[in-house]
Order: sequence, then structure tokens, then C-alpha cells
Amino acid sequence: MSDLESVAALMESTSSKIQQLQQAFAELERQSAVSMNLKWKQLEDHFRGLEQSLKKKFDELKEQEKEFQETVAKSEQMLEQREAAVVAKELTSLERLQEKRDAALAMIFSKSKLSLPVPAINPMDKALDNLGVKWPKLASEESVRLQVDCAAVKPRSELVSLCEEMNVKGLHKFISDNRKNLAIIREEIPSALQKASHPYGLVLDSLEDFYAGDNLVLDGKKDGDLLGVRRTCLMLMESLGQLQTDDITRFSLEGHMLTTDIKERAKKIAFEWKSKLDSLDIDASNGNCLEAHAFLQLLATFGISAEYNDDDLCKLLPYVSRRRQTPELCRLLGLSQKMPGVIGVLVESGKPIDAINLAYAFELTEQFEPVQLLKAYLRDVKKVPHAKNAKISPGAQNEMNERELSALKAVIKCIEEHKLEEQYPVDPLQKRVLQLEKAKADKRRAVEAAKPQSKRPRANGSAFAPRATGFADKSFYPATPERLPSYPYERQFVYGAEAHHPPMMSSAPYTIQPAHTPYYGNGYPVQYQVPYIH
Repeated sequence: MSDLESVAALMESTSSKIQQLQQAFAELERQSAVSMNLKWKQLEDHFRGLEQSLKKKFDELKEQEKEFQETVAKSEQMLEQREAAVVAKELTSLERLQEKRDAALAMIFSKSKLSLPVPAINPMDKALDNLGVKWPKLASEESVRLQVDCAAVKPRSELVSLCEEMNVKGLHKFISDNRKNLAIIREEIPSALQKASHPYGLVLDSLEDFYAGDNLVLDGKKDGDLLGVRRTCLMLMESLGQLQTDDITRFSLEGHMLTTDIKERAKKIAFEWKSKLDSLDIDASNGNCLEAHAFLQLLATFGISAEYNDDDLCKLLPYVSRRRQTPELCRLLGLSQKMPGVIGVLVESGKPIDAINLAYAFELTEQFEPVQLLKAYLRDVKKVPHAKNAKISPGAQNEMNERELSALKAVIKCIEEHKLEEQYPVDPLQKRVLQLEKAKADKRRAVEAAKPQSKRPRANGSAFAPRATGFADKSFYPATPERLPSYPYERQFVYGAEAHHPPMMSSAPYTIQPAHTPYYGNGYPVQYQVPYIH
């Protein structure tokens, strides 16, 4: 009986036990959820920190990679520039060597003709024997090359003796007297300077008369002798610089050193020349200023460019932009990095041909697109500098046509030199050139046909005399000069109407287009873009 009661009591307490268990289980679930939430927050914070640190490391690596790529690009650019400079020097050396070989053969043949008036059985062999040259039995290419190298160009004895004696005046006189053979002398001067006891001192002494007698003669043109002296000075400095950089001559290894005293003398001369440049009207040189070129060559030859600011030197480059030596001169002066600014100045000043030549020399054609510059240049040339409703006088129209014609010829030559025919065809430009030349020729013929013909004497022996009237002279064509002057300083542009024409004239007369360079109304010559000067 007691067992049954205990079982019943247990059965009655089952529901309460179940409720207690349910509460305990719910409490357990609640506590487990709280603990799991706490663990997930810790994990989330941990992984967030890892993500941020990894992102920071990734950004740092990205910046380092960018800097590395920029360094590699700069290094590659410098290597390409150096490689281009080395290739240019090699090509120049090869061309110079080939010219020396050709000159050597020409000299051998000329001497053989002079030394053998009566030819022997084999005159060529005998001439070569007289000159001390042995002809090889097997005429292979290598043996012929060695033969020519042994018979290299020998400088003229007079030129060598003048350099050995350090005779500056005699050297100037010799070069001036042999202007017709200037190309040969230019090749001989470097090897002749090697024979001088002090080549740097010899060249510096030759520069003393560069500005001597710097004035204008009575007819308004510069003294021809002074220009000759300046060209000679420039040629001597270029030859001396050639010896410094020529790998064949090894001039710098033969004891001819550039001393401090020489540099001080060169600095003094450069200071004097710079003050002279500031007073000269070098803007009128149109990119061909001999004085500015000589100043820059002096700095490059004697290694004193560090005495001047790069920006000041860059300001002189537009004055020598037409000269072919300008790119190499800029490299010697260390101005290669400044060339984008110089080219931009040339474009803004209306010298796109010079700008394109420098852009090709320094591989900047992507920054300065040649075809676009040429097209813009032609558009600017065709612009009419007058009001839209104003009538253009015949003289002004002739001037515009002449300007366009010269610009077209310069553009065509630039396209052909840089092989831009595919990007900019020259056929339309050449057709326009033919049209302008035909119009120019037709006007000249019309003007010549309208000239009054001279009257023959009458049969009775009396000369024809015009009928005297009280009216003013109404000739529509001004009298032409008897001859054209020889220098542009003397030339004047022929205007459409003279001051003595009566006011009844409704339009200006046609003008005779001069064969020389036309002039603007202010007396300055019209300046067109032309290719490099050789």
C-alpha cells in the first residue's frame, strides 16, 4: 500500500519536475546564447583588425610599386637618351671616317697624276710606290681598309705649322684666304689642333677679335671681314669640342688638359660676350644668331656652363633654333630636361618648324604632335590681318600670298624630312603652291605688259616729246628702281601708291613684286619659317 502511494506521489510530482526542467533548460539556453554572442564579438573585432592591417600593408606595397615603376621609367628614358647620343656619335664618327678615306684616295690619285706626267707600264702601281704605299697582293676588304687607314688625311703643312707656332693671326688669315676650300679645312683643323702645344690657349687667343670693330659700315650692312672672323672662331671652338668627345682621337689622354687658368680666361670672355648679347638686337636674327651660338659653344667647349643659370641659357636657344648644331649643343650644356619648355616657346612665337625639328631630336613628338602644329601654322598664315569689311590693297594681297607660299614650301620640306607623308599628304599643298606661283607670274606679266613702251625717233630726226598739259601726272604705276640692292638692309617694300598721286585715284596701282625678301610696312623684313641651316 505504501509503495502505491509513493508511486502516485511521484507521478503527481512529474508535472512539476517537468516544469522545473523546462525552466532550467530555458535558463541554460539563455546563458548559452549570451556566451555565444560575447565570443562572436571578440572574433569580429579580431578579424576587423586583421582586415585593416592587411589593407594598410597593401596600400604601402602599392605606393612602393608605383615609385618603383616611375624610377624604372626614368632609368629607361635616360638609357634611351644615352643610347641615342652614343649612336649619333658613332654615326658621326663613321661618316667623318668615310669622308677621310674618300679624301685620302682622292689625294693619292691627284698626287699620282702630278708626280707621273709620263705613265709607266703600270702608272697606278708606280704612283703608289712613289708615295710609299704598298699595294697588297690579295685585295681583300680588310686589307683595303687597313690600307686606307694608314693613308689617312694629313693636314696641310701650312695649317699644321700655324698651329704648332701658335700663330693666331696667321691661322685666321689662312682660313680667310681659303674660304673656297672651307669644307676640307674644317676636316683638317681637329688634327692640326692636336699638333699645337696648347690647343685651348690657341683657341682662346683666336677669340680676342670676335667683337673687334663691331660696327656697321656706311651702306648699313655688317662688315664681311668681321663675320668671317666670327665664323672662324666658331669653327675653331667646334673643332676643339670635337676633339674632346671623339673616341678616335683620344685627345683628352694626350696631355692637353683643361686647366683652371684656361677656364678663368674663358669665363672672362664669356662675361664680356654676355654683356654684348644683351645690347644686340638678336630678335631680328630669326633663329640664326651667330653671336648667341658662339656664346653657347664657348660655354660647352670650355666646360663653364655651370656659371650661368639654365633658365638664362634656355632663353638664348630660340635665337639659334634654326642651326643644326643646336640639339647637340643643348646636350653638351645639360639642357635636355628643359627642352619641352623651349619647344613650347618656339610654338608660341610662331616657329613651329624649328619646334618640330627639336621635338624629333629629343623624342618629344608625343607631347608636340608635328602634324597638328603644321596644320595650325598654315591656318595662322592664311588669316587676314584686316577687318572683315575692309578692302585689301594689291600690295597687302601680294604680301599675304608671298607669306603663304614661303610657309607652304617650308611645311612641305619639313614633311619630307621627317617622313610624314602618310599622316599629312603633300599633294594638296603642292597644288596650292602651283596656284600661288602661277598667280604671281601672271601679275608680273600683267604689270610688265602695262609699262609704257619707249618711242622710236621720228623720220625727220626730231625726237618725240610729250604734249605739255596743265594736268598732273596720272601714271598708275610708280617708277621701278634701276636695279635691286644687294643686301636686305637696303631693300624697301614697293607700296601701292605714291604720295604725289592725285586724290581722284579710286584704287591703288598694282605693284611689282620684288625678287628679294618682302618687307612689312614698318620696314622690317617678313620672316618665314625655313628649314635648318646647314
